[in-house]
Amino acid sequence: MEQLAISEKRGANYILYELKGACNSYTIADISTKIFEEIKTTNVVIDMSAVTDLDSSGMGMLFAGFNDGLQYHHKLYLLGLSFAAQKTVTDTGFLEAFNVIQSVTEVE
Repeated sequence: MEQLAISEKRGANYILYELKGACNSYTIADISTKIFEEIKTTNVVIDMSAVTDLDSSGMGMLFAGFNDGLQYHHKLYLLGLSFAAQKTVTDTGFLEAFNVIQSVTEVE
């Protein structure tokens, strides 16, 4: 089973989580906790350029983080979608719902 590596960086008005590996029901517990805690106080950027798998559990986690952001007046951003992440987000029809960016300089 493929793991999910998470690295963290802070910016002026966001926290960036760089994900590497599979983002699925087996691996999302750690990143879910981080997102749900941080979105209360700042914008969250998730770099998905090295995500090799994104399943329905991973999508559910992203939607929950997006909705929490609305509640706390912060935004969840998806940065640099990998082919696998882009395919899943597009296939579900929710690409336009997310704040997809190409650089952290786009964080508002």
